[in-house]
Amino acid sequence: MTYYGGKDLANAFRTVRKNTIQIAEEIPENKYDFRAAPDTRTIGQSLVHIAFGPGFQLHIQQNRISDLTTVNFPELFQKIVAEESTPRTKAEIVALLRSEGDRFASFVEGLDETFLAEQLAMPPGAQPATKSRFEMLLSPKEHEMHHRAQLMVLERMIGIVPHLTRQMQERMAQAAAAGQTQR
Repeated sequence: MTYYGGKDLANAFRTVRKNTIQIAEEIPENKYDFRAAPDTRTIGQSLVHIAFGPGFQLHIQQNRISDLTTVNFPELFQKIVAEESTPRTKAEIVALLRSEGDRFASFVEGLDETFLAEQLAMPPGAQPATKSRFEMLLSPKEHEMHHRAQLMVLERMIGIVPHLTRQMQERMAQAAAAGQTQR
């Protein structure tokens, strides 16, 4: 018996994606071309990369691939890079984040415990040699949180205090005010 199933995976992913979308909405479109350093993604490219991040897992899981040595990674990544390279407006990027996020979460929320427990063989040399579908399906959320942290640094660089920081500051101010009124 597991305590974290498909519905939980979907809800957790939706929370992460909601926060990413808020960042995307708060950054002005004229800053979508900003990059922290040469040879790094722009804000817009990072958001598109995040949007398509779950696509790899959808490919693996929807096709019930159980041995990753059968996946043509160069071909798959070439398709993903081509999609990421397509120029898009801010509105198109936000819509893409919503639609791709909904597509992934909708798929994941319907998965049962038996499917999530299935083991997949990893490519030669990978450790561990197998992973469960559950573990594989956690990776899009982890991947997005990694890149969202980068976006939060980029927000600071362009003069925006990230919304999660603002929310925490508001809670701290309310707690401090409540503590002062109880004295």
